[in-house]
Amino acid sequence: MNLCEARAILFSAIEGGTTYWVREIEFLGPLAVVEKLRTGGYDPIKFEKTISKVREANPAEILDRIAVTGSRFITPEDEHWPLSLNDLATPPIALIVKGAIDALHAPSLAIVGTRNPTNYGVRIAGDFAAGFVDREWVIVSGGAYGIDAAAHRGALVAEGITVAVIAAGIDVNYPAGHARLFAEIAETGALVSEVLPGSRAIPARFLTRNRLIAALSKATLVVEAAFRSGSLRTARDAAELMRPVMAIPGPITSPTSEGCHRLIGERAAEVVTSVVDAVEFVTSFR
Repeated sequence: MNLCEARAILFSAIEGGTTYWVREIEFLGPLAVVEKLRTGGYDPIKFEKTISKVREANPAEILDRIAVTGSRFITPEDEHWPLSLNDLATPPIALIVKGAIDALHAPSLAIVGTRNPTNYGVRIAGDFAAGFVDREWVIVSGGAYGIDAAAHRGALVAEGITVAVIAAGIDVNYPAGHARLFAEIAETGALVSEVLPGSRAIPARFLTRNRLIAALSKATLVVEAAFRSGSLRTARDAAELMRPVMAIPGPITSPTSEGCHRLIGERAAEVVTSVVDAVEFVTSFR
């Protein structure tokens, strides 16, 4: 068994972003962790499900399952691995990527926000995506309805490259209405997943994938977000990584802008009102 096969086994058995297992893998190495799981080195009651999955896993079948989707399985040992992910406290065990892996290495801006945007938010997300694409940046978002979709489409309309980090399997169109959008993204950009093909998008996976959006990007822009929003989690993940965070102000009466105003009020994000403002802030950030 080689390192790639060991990581494939662990990838199939462990949920992304699990602090305990990430630290075990970093300290012992993937091969040693697989061996320890198979030979009774961990508490059989506490880790029963993980042990069972690892013992039943066939790395060749896992890798074939990924290859059938037209995707690639990349690991931290791979030359194509985005080194920015190593800045995370809980970096992924591996990633599944469909499309242009090079898109993960270009300067990129994350644009995130609510699934229920106003027309103002949709327009702003598209305009900022197009503006950064014109400056040869890649746009990263989560592939969801709302601001995510507006950002992806803004990049595509401007004939640029965009990356969608999804919370489901690489072959699962979630949301279903984005099947065509995902196909267009993969033509020039990339789809990225931290779970096996066929995996459902459960709530916890949206939160863990947010850290990937933040880490893959040089900066993060929140367009519209509720007071309590997953987009704020992405912004805070970016701030923890010492990456610039920006927010678009909106009407003080708009619930969809409360999250942005919260970030601005807490000095957790820089106010930007134009693409030029955003570019200047990101390029001057230290």
